[in-house]
Amino acid sequence: MKNNFGPEESIFVALDIGTKKVCALVGQLNETQNMRILGVGIVPAKGMRKGGVVDLDSVAHSIADAKEKAERTSGFEIESAIVNLSGGHVASLNSTGMTGVSGRAIGPDDVGRALDAARSIAIPYDREVLHVIPRGFVIDGQDGIKDAIGMHGYRLEVEAHIVTAGSTARRNVEKCVEAAGVIVDGWVLSSLAAGELVLTETEREMGVVICDIGAGTTDLAIYIEGAVWQSASIPVGGDHLTSDIAQGLHLPLETAEKIKLSHGYATKAAVDPDQALTVRPFGSDRAVQIHRTELASIIEARIDELFSLVRQEIKRSGYDGLLPAGVVLTGGSSKLPGIRELAGRVLQLPIRIAQPDSLIGLVDKLKEPNFSTSLGILLWARRQELDTMESYAAGWPIFDIRKATSFLKRLLPG
Repeated sequence: MKNNFGPEESIFVALDIGTKKVCALVGQLNETQNMRILGVGIVPAKGMRKGGVVDLDSVAHSIADAKEKAERTSGFEIESAIVNLSGGHVASLNSTGMTGVSGRAIGPDDVGRALDAARSIAIPYDREVLHVIPRGFVIDGQDGIKDAIGMHGYRLEVEAHIVTAGSTARRNVEKCVEAAGVIVDGWVLSSLAAGELVLTETEREMGVVICDIGAGTTDLAIYIEGAVWQSASIPVGGDHLTSDIAQGLHLPLETAEKIKLSHGYATKAAVDPDQALTVRPFGSDRAVQIHRTELASIIEARIDELFSLVRQEIKRSGYDGLLPAGVVLTGGSSKLPGIRELAGRVLQLPIRIAQPDSLIGLVDKLKEPNFSTSLGILLWARRQELDTMESYAAGWPIFDIRKATSFLKRLLPG
């Protein structure tokens, strides 16, 4: 479907529901395949914890506020959006599917049947499939095939990465979105959305890990040979760091967050031991001074633990020896000074910190790592529609297969 601005332009809406913020974006894909940001709505998130809903009404109000701001800046009425998912309820596994072809040219329907076979796995009753992503194809025993359409063969196999989500957690997010007057067009895993934006094609081919460090969770995805091979979510993020500072220094959470942002450093050894800062702890009627090294030691312990958990996930995947491009850090907590050096020390891999760039439109507020997922949702939606327009929908995982023919509803001019 096309919008009213012309035959070569499409409109997309992203809704990034995080632990710290809710971000609604309206983007326009023009004839040169560039994404222009038309509308932005950013508000503090209320009612979310570790990527999950803990207060339905508060989350719904936050979404409604972000939606209203995005509508005002874009001039469009938002009816539907692509929404991200993250949190401990997300899990993944790899599967293989096979179908017969009868020696003719392989078409999208054949790829779709192979993916359906890979999707036919036993999962608990309280879980549902979020993505079925092809890693590669095998035709009559020949492996390493990235695109099977148009090739000839008798037996088509697909190696697929399957992402599942907890039905209850997903439904709670959906209820909040619907309560704000928005229809969920589809879902995307946060790490895949962030990877869509910040990873280069070379990194995806060589082998890389996207590590999106948010407020409540750290979302991972491993890319090898251009495809997603593993994904996971760790329930540790920037809010845990703030909580550690508050408890260790006996400070209110608001004060702990401020000094983390203004004076925090990820490694104690890099901080001048003579530097001090002034704070007012609980139970004190006057401000006191603490050494910055004391703050850094608290931060270093938690960040070291976080990357130790990331290292465990990478080793658990079995792909730790296939990542020459290393790890790309993004998300709000990746801005912490010294985090790149500490990550490299713990993970023993090359580290790059990424943030959105090469954007056009209303992007002044978005050129920060904590908006990588928000912008990545738009690019994910764009790629899905382009693949659909090329008749490849049956061979690539649309957000919800049951909605494959109408996965994206357009905005009406407001």
